[in-house]
Amino acid sequence: MRILVVEDEEPLADAIARGLRREGMAVDIALNGDDGHEKASITRYDVVLLDRDLPGMSGDDLCKEIVASGELTRVLMLTASGTVSDRVEGLSLGADDYLSKPFAFPELVARVRALGRRATPAAPPLLIAGDVELDPARRTVRRAGGPVELTRKEFGVLEVLLSAKGAVVSSEELLERVWDENADPFTTTVRVTVMTLRKKLGEPGIIETVVGSGYRVRDAGTKTE
Repeated sequence: MRILVVEDEEPLADAIARGLRREGMAVDIALNGDDGHEKASITRYDVVLLDRDLPGMSGDDLCKEIVASGELTRVLMLTASGTVSDRVEGLSLGADDYLSKPFAFPELVARVRALGRRATPAAPPLLIAGDVELDPARRTVRRAGGPVELTRKEFGVLEVLLSAKGAVVSSEELLERVWDENADPFTTTVRVTVMTLRKKLGEPGIIETVVGSGYRVRDAGTKTE
């Protein structure tokens, strides 16, 4: 999932981002409402964690802008104001969920994952290509029935490629979907990750390089268990 944290308390924003990245999410940070609005206008986030009290554009106004955009982005409001009237007001602005500070981090993760499922089409039970099977729910990969141990980024790349169902996915799209804005677009990060992913998946190879365009997995599809 791609997450945007809009929070003016930088230590808190950094702590949230570190924790969500450990959960395998790609996270960007904005420290004011104007920066958050710019990022949300450029990138399609699955979930925006939004503080209501922000310098620049207010969290309330940013929430209304995100809702008005028509995107599937879900908004989780974070605020020190935890009264019933505050929660009702936040939800009436179009927020999908509301969490008062201080909060337990496991609860934040659970709420973000729940909103993320609503922000994207339901994942199929299994993504497959030949004898390779990826289970998005359990976050496991198997080949010929045996487990394949992948890093979070390798798993993310494979999931994006399999979800494309044979279409070519560019390095730029992989970088945007699996990493975050801190990734340097001029590095070999994607190429190196695809190389290690191929080694772990073994032969015969399923990831094809399309010169000048990106990567694809032929005959990718879905099946139920």
